[in-house]
Amino acid sequence: MKKMKAIVIYEPGGPEKLLLEERPIPELREGWTLVKVRGFGINHSEIFTRQGLSPSVSFPRILGIECVGQVAETTRTDLEIGQKVVSIMGEMGRAYDGSYAEYVLLPNDQVYPVETSLSWAELAAVPETYYTALGSLKNLHIKPEDNIFSSGGNQWCWSSFLLALPKHSFLMFISLVRFEVALNNFFT
Repeated sequence: MKKMKAIVIYEPGGPEKLLLEERPIPELREGWTLVKVRGFGINHSEIFTRQGLSPSVSFPRILGIECVGQVAETTRTDLEIGQKVVSIMGEMGRAYDGSYAEYVLLPNDQVYPVETSLSWAELAAVPETYYTALGSLKNLHIKPEDNIFSSGGNQWCWSSFLLALPKHSFLMFISLVRFEVALNNFFT
């Protein structure tokens, strides 16, 4: 049986509870895709889970709610072996093992093909950040005459937010953090 390295947690606690060990590479099953993980972000919800604040999560568990990587095996006919993909949430790292590993087995509907020239490290910074921005945009029901004020944020988050806006929209966007990035990249 082929092995992979994974960061496993057996009980809630601090970062010292995250243990690097060898695990069997998950076996492909119908309706799932095996992804070779090339990068992942670390999210606040994973810290909550590690601390035992996610009651639905059972241990041991491989954490990780997002990843970027390449298709290793799949039951989907529209994906090719080696194709770049991203995945976010969908109970990854909670109901089933997540992305803190060399490979992760994901439900087919949680695998999104991408074409990009970004490095793996750059791409790994995108999925959850972009999804947060997109979700905010959809939930806010922003109209062209609205103003947006952000007391925080980062380049990826707000750049993603601005990219997700309809092309015909123009609105006043004010942020105390990284406003110059948005101004230089989107309004010049």
